[in-house]
Amino acid sequence: MLDLKQEAKGVFMFEMDKRLAADTVLLGDFALCRVLLMNDSRYPWLILVPRSPAISEVFELAEAQQQQLWQEASAVGRVLKEVFQADKINIATLGNVVKQLHIHVVARMQTDEAWPAPVWGQGCAQPYTAEAIVQLRERLHAALADKWLSSVEDNV
Repeated sequence: MLDLKQEAKGVFMFEMDKRLAADTVLLGDFALCRVLLMNDSRYPWLILVPRSPAISEVFELAEAQQQQLWQEASAVGRVLKEVFQADKINIATLGNVVKQLHIHVVARMQTDEAWPAPVWGQGCAQPYTAEAIVQLRERLHAALADKWLSSVEDNV
């Protein structure tokens, strides 16, 4: 398990890619990953970013970190499917635009505007309102209560 005290001292030297930071809302941290909400209200979409420096591929993580990554992605997928009554959960690591390793976990519904195509490049993002972010954060924090190492509360 990662030690946030060591991270705070700079041992892990984790830095979020600027494009990820610009397009998302920080929800908090799991044992391995920083958890972000994609700021596009058309799709319930979380992004998991392992807090490891200079990693761009899953196979660059230690084996225990790889297992932790998939456990965290699976937990997020289960929660998104349940909370949003999703028809399908898309889990993907692309990295063609943002090199930093990150996993997209997207709840898909047959009624969403991109179905059945991928969500990338489909129309314009519709940012959440501040109130919607607070409500969504509360729902997800409760549903993933046993996973949070640290969380951002009401920091909209």
